[in-house]
Amino acid sequence: MARQRTIDSPRELPTLARRAVEAFVREGLLIEAPARAFVERAACFVSIKTASGDLRGCIGTIEPVKQTLAEELIANAINAATRDPRFQPVTAAELPDLSYSVDVLSPPVPAAFEELDPSIYGVIVEDEAGRRRGLLLPDLKGVETARQQVEIAARKAGIAPGTPLKFSRFRVERFRELTPSN
Repeated sequence: MARQRTIDSPRELPTLARRAVEAFVREGLLIEAPARAFVERAACFVSIKTASGDLRGCIGTIEPVKQTLAEELIANAINAATRDPRFQPVTAAELPDLSYSVDVLSPPVPAAFEELDPSIYGVIVEDEAGRRRGLLLPDLKGVETARQQVEIAARKAGIAPGTPLKFSRFRVERFRELTPSN
């Protein structure tokens, strides 16, 4: 049986993402992962949004590559701010107006198309050869059907329409910063 992860202070995850980005953007510093906090291994995505709610960066991992969730989160936060190919790197002037959310992924499990539900599950699509794969998180504004979710994930992966696909699904625990509008 898989060990259940408990996060005592879920607001600490987006706060850690903010600290990592601010230290890196302002000073070029890579912060250390907190000792004895978030020590389990888990994949995660860090999303950064502007004050108006527009996406400013989002990077994550499908499977954990670091030794702890804290290390994974720090790396993904910095990458979301500086390496998302859709955006220019975040500048110091932008930092006060950004908000952070962290999605911690459960391990993906193979699924049939009929088992997908974009309001509950994220999806990983992969071509049959296993050369390309793409991911889309669950519960995203404007994604109402499994077909939409799969099409977006496949497009992100550069998989041509009509290509036979394999699917995996996963759940997330989503943690957002508290803002005056929350």
